Amino acid sequence: MKKNELVALAAEQTGLSKKDMEKTVDVLLSAIVDALAAGDKVQLSGFGSFEPRVRAARTGHDPRTGEKIVIPQAVVPVFKPSKNLKDKVEGK
Repeated sequence: MKKNELVALAAEQTGLSKKDMEKTVDVLLSAIVDALAAGDKVQLSGFGSFEPRVRAARTGHDPRTGEKIVIPQAVVPVFKPSKNLKDKVEGK
């Protein structure tokens, strides 16, 4: 499902216009991104949680040359689904 399909479905179910629903989705996603960028965890009950995690530096290799390279430490966003979401996807 793409963003525009999600917006259309949510607009239909709530009775809001697609334009208003698109604004709502944009604000929601922006708030999640801003919270993660600030180092905060975002928990959505019944859905899951997003949090920034530090991925340690490690040694890798360049696939073209085989040369060893150092991959630097990075902060990456991680999503952990709730039990409810896992069960729903599994068909329980």
